[in-house]
Amino acid sequence: MEGTFREQLFFIVLCLSVLNGDTRYIQENKISPEGLFSLLNSELKREIQDELIYSRPLRCLDMVALEGQFTFTADRPQLSCAAFFIAEPNQVITVEYDSVDIDCRGGDFIKVFDGWVMKGEKFPSSQDHSLPLMERYVDYCDSGTVRRTVRSSQNVAMVFFRVHTAGSSFTLTVRKPVNPFPCNIISQTPEGSFTMVIPQQHRNCSFSIIYPVEIKIAELSLGHLNSFPIKKSLPGCVGAGDFVELLGGNGMDTSKMLPVADLCYSFNGPAQMKISCDNTVVRMVSSGRFVNRVAFEYRVLDRQELQRIKENSVEDFCFNG
Repeated sequence: MEGTFREQLFFIVLCLSVLNGDTRYIQENKISPEGLFSLLNSELKREIQDELIYSRPLRCLDMVALEGQFTFTADRPQLSCAAFFIAEPNQVITVEYDSVDIDCRGGDFIKVFDGWVMKGEKFPSSQDHSLPLMERYVDYCDSGTVRRTVRSSQNVAMVFFRVHTAGSSFTLTVRKPVNPFPCNIISQTPEGSFTMVIPQQHRNCSFSIIYPVEIKIAELSLGHLNSFPIKKSLPGCVGAGDFVELLGGNGMDTSKMLPVADLCYSFNGPAQMKISCDNTVVRMVSSGRFVNRVAFEYRVLDRQELQRIKENSVEDFCFNG
């Protein structure tokens, strides 16, 4: 029952995020909110026997949190559709085309995006993803005959699609292989814990929680501590090649979020902060010279806590923005 509630809450936040702003995902396309709230009673997590393949129809606007086979069949022209796929933090997503019956020459398309797009903002941001933006879109009509399977870089991916003719259809198989070093994660739940490790790789990794939460950092280990001390005259963590920052904002793109705290030094012991934004992010920047690690837990803020923050904060950018 607890898992069901968590996933429904996640769907509610996602649905409201789509409805409360510009729902343009790719150029001129807009996702219709029709049938959006039907997501709330669907896709509940369950245990499925290994020998059975979970299957169900795919909706024009959909959320998929399970492995399985998903078929979309158009009963009328559908010009702005998107399916959000999400896995556990330590997994990535593969999307395999089983069968496709669309008219590419007539303007139909199916595009897999490596990440999520909401209200025009992308996760992971361009700063934190290894691929240029256009390479994160894989168009079936351009590459489907030679690239039948697309693999994400993190635990979320999307499929955009457009069909002009009733009866057009396609079937996808979604799998969630394990990712030994997860980087750039969207949490499925409003509370939990996670340990992020970057093993001597020059990259940035973010853990995004689409809720206002309290973050408790239990451990931070940055390899530069003894060999590369930070000059105190520098603001924040400027000059440190390895650091962690807490970000808050009401969108998905971490490059557009505001820094709440910069952590430049290793420590053990709890450090906590309440962030009232719709999206809270723990972001680690790594130079590639060291093994960096941050362990933290988080929980959603209740209504009374949010009200107190709103009343007591002189400059609360989450409420004022």
